[in-house]
Amino acid sequence: MNIILIGGPSVGKGTYASKLKKIYHIPHISTGDLFRENIKNETELGIKAKTYIDKGNLVPDEVTIDMVKDRLSKEDAQNGYLLDGFPRTTAQAEALESFTKIDKVLYFTADESVIIARVAGRRICKACGAIFHTTNIPPKKEGVCDYCGGEIYQRPDEQPEIVKERLNTFQEKTKPVIDYYKEKGLLAEIDANRDINNPKFRVIEDCQEVLDQLKA
Repeated sequence: MNIILIGGPSVGKGTYASKLKKIYHIPHISTGDLFRENIKNETELGIKAKTYIDKGNLVPDEVTIDMVKDRLSKEDAQNGYLLDGFPRTTAQAEALESFTKIDKVLYFTADESVIIARVAGRRICKACGAIFHTTNIPPKKEGVCDYCGGEIYQRPDEQPEIVKERLNTFQEKTKPVIDYYKEKGLLAEIDANRDINNPKFRVIEDCQEVLDQLKA
């Protein structure tokens, strides 16, 4: 099953994808990770992307599309994938359909107040990248990572006012993509308002109900 994950900043896509990939045994493919991997390995596409990034410019669609196309051709993605961070425009969505078939689009939604509350408490280890939350997953010692002893900090782009701006940008830029897949009958909206530590949390179960129908 070929699945696209769409959702605003800090809605929890990475957390949901980490659980879904284990359930369905398909890779979670994040375009952010793809860029970093290609640049680190100095692939032809990575070198191209870096020339734009170093100048502060957006990476052109054709480079991003080629990177996604190359990744989806790998052996581990032949039985399906969870694609995160792409497409971001209808032009990219149309290009994607030229080399792969999309079975479903999971659109995770949560209220702005819920997202800001989640983000306000999130902290990340500078050394190993472990994620904590001041309320839900507090470190044993304040400001210190449980795993490596590194410093825990709040990312600058996770300040409440910045998150509001990112949410507005997401809505403006992504709405055409959401409408595009809705018209094709591929969109499934998933309520991601509840916290994952809430006993009534059902995001994964809701995703499974949608995805299991594809296997029927």
